[in-house]
Order: sequence, then structure tokens, then C-alpha cells
Amino acid sequence: MEQTALKINITKTAKSRINELDPDNIQFGKKYSDHMLIAHYENGGWLDPEIVPFQHLSLSPATTFIHYGQAIFEGIKAYREQNGNPVIFRPYDNWKRMNMSATRMDMPEIPEEIFMEGMRQLIELDKEWVPTTDRTSLYIRPFMIATDEFIGVRPAEKYTFAIITSPAGPYYAKPMSIYVQDKYVRAFPGGIGNIKAAGNYGMSMYPSHTVKNMGYNEILWTDGFEHKYVQEIGTMNVFFVIGDTVITPDLTRGTILAGITRDSVITLLKEKDITVEERPLSIDEIEEAYKSGNLKEAFGTGTAASITSIARLTYQDQGMIFPDPENFKIVNWLKQELSDIRHSRKEDTHGWIFRV
Repeated sequence: MEQTALKINITKTAKSRINELDPDNIQFGKKYSDHMLIAHYENGGWLDPEIVPFQHLSLSPATTFIHYGQAIFEGIKAYREQNGNPVIFRPYDNWKRMNMSATRMDMPEIPEEIFMEGMRQLIELDKEWVPTTDRTSLYIRPFMIATDEFIGVRPAEKYTFAIITSPAGPYYAKPMSIYVQDKYVRAFPGGIGNIKAAGNYGMSMYPSHTVKNMGYNEILWTDGFEHKYVQEIGTMNVFFVIGDTVITPDLTRGTILAGITRDSVITLLKEKDITVEERPLSIDEIEEAYKSGNLKEAFGTGTAASITSIARLTYQDQGMIFPDPENFKIVNWLKQELSDIRHSRKEDTHGWIFRV
């Protein structure tokens, strides 16, 4: 066992599993790297974190999060620079957002040192797992769960924070087919739609499964009051190019996740002097733009999905079809621009790249 300067105990695996990874066939979420970071919170404070071989967690069936859903997570990606060194894209923003989720779920905030330095050392140890082929990355999943052995309803007193990593290929291999949901609701103002809580995703499983059986990839959620204003796609924020303007739903009502890829896209568009509007956007306005020929592009953004074009958008059995989504001008420019920054082919003028 090694001891680091920041008191992160490191126990290395006896044998790496990296030979199990086929670099030419990397699928999202199928393989996991050799090690994981784990830290425990008890008696009002965080204990020293450890890096250990990837392993199962041993939990009581009375563990709090199983029953009452105190569970949050983040999604981050590491890439390779041209010189082969691994870099992480905007992890400080994920740390801040995870602590916002923790506050809303009445969970303890994670110290920057545990989150950032723990992640850095984990990626450094497992750097050979960061793939090098086109459109691949190392997906980083920090998560925290409540771990009291107690089935009474109250905020837990013990928590476990962990980071696991997984080599990732494209989440969507081609442009998406999206169904506009006007029956089920993802979030209301005052709820938890703007944080990454496990329950947000659990409640979406049935509606998502239903539309996938209908031949669609994902749901575009609408507001819970009128089912009129678009919110976000299941795994992504959403953007529409209407005329010369890029429009995305605003975050003011607290029902939409403040995506880090979303923020990156808005920043890059504004720097290119492309007009961006963050505002309520109704499905009626989108339909009218489509009928008039002003709806030029539609796409989703997210850490897992990166930037993915929408090929078909269906609302109440009325289809809006984009004939050539793989050649969207703005989408393809954004993809290239972000890729160049992530792989250090282009100067990072925003401080987005964290070098391991």
C-alpha cells in the first residue's frame, strides 16, 4: 500500500483488466477501469479517501438510499491530448454542481480536495484506460449515497462518496429520433429537476421505455403545467436553430439541469457572434418554425452524449423531419470546436482543461 502526500491511500490491483478492452469496439458503460476512489462521511466529517481496486460495495438491506433515494451523481469525461497525456474537461464545474445537488438533498458537501485531487490521482493511476480512438473518452462517474442502516425517514448521518471510471464510445451513434412528451412530467418548479439526483432518472424509465418501444431514442420533456414549453431531453439539454438564432430553454424556473456542455456551447456560439437566446420556448413555436422553413437545426448536448443532432421530432403524431441532420452546419462546427479544445489541438482560453 502506498501513501500519498494528501493522505489518499492507494491499493493497486494485483492484475489489470485492460486487456479485456477492445479499443475498436468501446461501448458506453460496459467496462470499468481497474480502480475506484471511495470516501466515507460519519460523525459530521469526511474520513481520508482511498483508491482501491474496482469492487462491489457491501451494504445492509436497510441502507437509507435504497429506501428514500438520497443519491446523487455527476458525469465527467477525460480525453487525451495530442502528446498522449490525459486531461479532464471542466471538472471544477461538476464539483460545484454536485455540491448544489448535495445541498438540495440534505447531504454533506464534498470537499474540493477529495473531489478534485482524488479524481486526479485516480485518472493518473488508470491513465492507460483513457482511449485514443476517435469519438472516445474515459467517462468519470462520481456519486454519493446515504448509508445509514436505518429505515426511519430522516436525512442520513453516514454517506459514501465514490468515483468510478469507464471507457466510453459514442452514446448515440447517429442522429436521434425524439418524441415530445405531453403526458408524463419530469420536473416542477421547487422540485429537483435542476440537480443530478438518482430519482430524476428513475422516474423517467417507464415513459422512456415506452417511447423507445415506439421507435424513438429519447423524450423531449415539456413543462408540467401546460405541456407547452420544452424543457430538456432525457440525457441532454436541447437547442433549436430558428433562422439565424440559436434558442435553448432558460434555467430560471429550476426545472432544467444546468448542463456543463450546454454552458460550453453557449459560450462558443456567442464568441462566434451567433445570437443565442435562453428563454421559454413552446412546442407551438417550434412547429411554426418548421412549417415556415425557419427551423434549421435541432440538437442535444450533454456529457455522455456530447453534441448529437436530432433527425426527427414527433409531437402528437406530427413528425418534424430533418433531411440531412449529419450535415448541420452549427452542430458540426460545435463538435469540431469542442473536440479541438478537449484534445488540446486548440488553445483553451476558458480554463476548461484540467491536466492530470
